[in-house]
Amino acid sequence: MASQPQQTAVSYQKAAQQFDLHADRSAAGRAIFILGVIIALAHMYFNLAPSLSNLWQNAIHYAAFACLCVLVYPLSKSRQSITLSSLNLLFGIITAICAIYMVAAEDYIYARGVRLTTLDWICGCFLIVSALEFTRRTTGWIIPALIIISLSYVAWWGGLIEGVFKFTGLSLETLLFRSIYGDDGLFGNIARISSTFVFMFILFGAFLLRSGAGDFIVDFARCLAQRITGGPGIIAVIASGLTGTISGSAIANTASTGVITIPLMKKAGFTPKFSAGVEAAASTGGQLMPPIMGAGAFVMASYTQIPYTTIVAVSILPAILYFFTIGFFVRIEARRLNIKAFSDQPESLASVLREGGPAFLIPIAVLITLLVMGLTPTYAAVISIVAVIVSSWFGPHKMGPVAILDALALGSRNMIMTAILLCAVGLIVNVIATAGIGNTFSLMITDWAGSSLLIALILVGLASLVLGMGLPVTAAYIILGTLSAPALYALITDSQLVTLIASGQVTEEAKAVLMLAMPDKLELIGAAMTIEQAQLLLDAIPSELKYLLRDQMLPPETLTIALLSAHMIIFWLSQDSNVTPPVCLTAFTAAAIAKSKPMETGLQSWKMAKALYFVPLLFAYTPFIGGTWLQVMEIFCFAIVGLYALSAAIQGYLINRLSWPMRITIMLAGAAMLWPTVLPVHIAGAIVFGVIWLMNKQMNTKLT
Repeated sequence: MASQPQQTAVSYQKAAQQFDLHADRSAAGRAIFILGVIIALAHMYFNLAPSLSNLWQNAIHYAAFACLCVLVYPLSKSRQSITLSSLNLLFGIITAICAIYMVAAEDYIYARGVRLTTLDWICGCFLIVSALEFTRRTTGWIIPALIIISLSYVAWWGGLIEGVFKFTGLSLETLLFRSIYGDDGLFGNIARISSTFVFMFILFGAFLLRSGAGDFIVDFARCLAQRITGGPGIIAVIASGLTGTISGSAIANTASTGVITIPLMKKAGFTPKFSAGVEAAASTGGQLMPPIMGAGAFVMASYTQIPYTTIVAVSILPAILYFFTIGFFVRIEARRLNIKAFSDQPESLASVLREGGPAFLIPIAVLITLLVMGLTPTYAAVISIVAVIVSSWFGPHKMGPVAILDALALGSRNMIMTAILLCAVGLIVNVIATAGIGNTFSLMITDWAGSSLLIALILVGLASLVLGMGLPVTAAYIILGTLSAPALYALITDSQLVTLIASGQVTEEAKAVLMLAMPDKLELIGAAMTIEQAQLLLDAIPSELKYLLRDQMLPPETLTIALLSAHMIIFWLSQDSNVTPPVCLTAFTAAAIAKSKPMETGLQSWKMAKALYFVPLLFAYTPFIGGTWLQVMEIFCFAIVGLYALSAAIQGYLINRLSWPMRITIMLAGAAMLWPTVLPVHIAGAIVFGVIWLMNKQMNTKLT
């Protein structure tokens, strides 16, 4: 039988084959390789020496990935005829020509008073059709269906319905013009995010993977966790978390680390479905781990105008909480199954750090340093790519010219789905902005939830789950953020307004607004009252005046934190589709590796990813984002213990099996430690948990 190091080496070899794109000697393989290199170099030039307008850069970005998409995602996965292959290539080339033409024709269209010629109509409509087809190839039928529904809504059936969503409609000419040239259109702001921040960080991740960082991550995780109870599962958690710092996809994360970690867990004694569930849940967490965060941080920075570095900084501790939670499930399951640590001695930590550490740690350190110094993410990413190449020469995987070209091609290939998706989803966002659906939907959430932030969170969570069944995470976040972020922002800020009004802390400017809104209740303005009275007072204020009241009573930094909290809540909740049946592609990918049943694997991953629901509650009800360091660390430390308690309650096991009274008690103790900023409640929960832990340990001792 092969030894564990030999098996792992074979797994490394299989996982690494996907990075050697130059090895594909077929005509299509060579075309993908060459085009991928050209696209990567062109984007590096665009971002280092920006000489093109955003519209031109975004159009070239879409045109380039359209050509690459037809090569990687053909019309049919089965063997194609020469005619079908030729039509496929022709479709990509015509798409690229139409994209360039439409941007070149912009000035002439304006000169004609925004009137489109026949050629403009043909090229514009062809671009819409291409967006539908490319998203169908890369992500399935859901996004094309949403695009068709959105465009037809503002052009036709929006005027046929009654109610708040009635829309009188746009002319087809105006709709086509806005879809191409609008700020939120095909070549708009979301496409700019794709062609700048997202692509450069995906490229940075490709260079790290090609330099051997993936091998180092797994070796490093083995050294840290091999001797721990449930070590193979902990290895998966650590490896997926570290891979998430350089990967933009939960599915890619699962495929790359899962081929190594899932067999390790199965060999240790974990069931196939549990092993696959751990890998799927941990890989989903990679989307939450800075600096890439699956493109979410870049989209969030663009939407909120909050610095990217701020978003990354506040994301670190929540991401750690998520991975701790999965680790708790692994440790509890290992105790339940009496799984011991592996007896074989892994390579020493010093040796692993010496051989592979520079290729991973130096570029990450350079990236973080540059971002802290204030460089733009694109410049920081380019310089960090150079750091990857240089640092690789201090390890076993030295990057020569071939490896560099491989990394360039790999970055472009890994970007195809994201590039097509972010450009195409602009068509949906453009409709939402044009028709004002976002504001209407937010008002509906506010109306349904009343003044309850918890009900609003449940509604957003349900919406994210439904959207996530057919959309990739980034698309689900973009659409849901556009629709519901204003509602969450309003409810978060309103809770702070209620506190100020109840305490009588009303500024003179705010008093003027309140007098205007409620001239019949002048005697209450500025007087101390109960929270319930203050809430009734605030509910009586028209929504348009509430925005003015927020600006008058709350400082700008408080409003910024509330906005960031709203978007972080939506971003976290949008991840649940990765691990929640019936459609959970990350769990299905892990199930294929583990040879377990997909739905059972999905249920396991969903159970272990419970922090996706618990941590957003901290964003909503505590100063976990934007609080002082003392407040943040208090919340963080108690949350770790609280999540351990909740994990044990869900599993029904701690050191020994928990009775139902113990299980309920420990669940209440965990909830107490997550309760919003009440230190005595936190301490009481920790004490109760400690008592249950000692009692459960004593039961185990007696059984032994």
